[in-house]
Amino acid sequence: MIEKVSFGMSNVILPNHATYRERIYIIKDLILKLFEKGELDQTSLIGFCGLNLIRHKALLDQMESNSLICSARVTNGKKVSTIYRPTNRGVQFCREILGPFEDMFPRKSTRPPA
Repeated sequence: MIEKVSFGMSNVILPNHATYRERIYIIKDLILKLFEKGELDQTSLIGFCGLNLIRHKALLDQMESNSLICSARVTNGKKVSTIYRPTNRGVQFCREILGPFEDMFPRKSTRPPA
């Protein structure tokens, strides 16, 4: 059985199992969302991009270690939040590498051919 699935950025037709978005598109979505909003806390970033914190925390850490994004810990009373911002290197990487990649290999669409 095949079902139509939508996760905000694109629609994909997948078999009846968990939806899958390639890692490179997740990285692009994260950088673009941070660029669009300026900065986001961890919960908002994960929510806006439709990700799972437990599964994708390692990806955020890897992006930070590669200087694509930066994070800061902010304390508000007893609450400690992690705020993420895009770096110039991350925005440049998105424009020069991920943008042309998606132009050449677009995400799958559910639209039937006309």
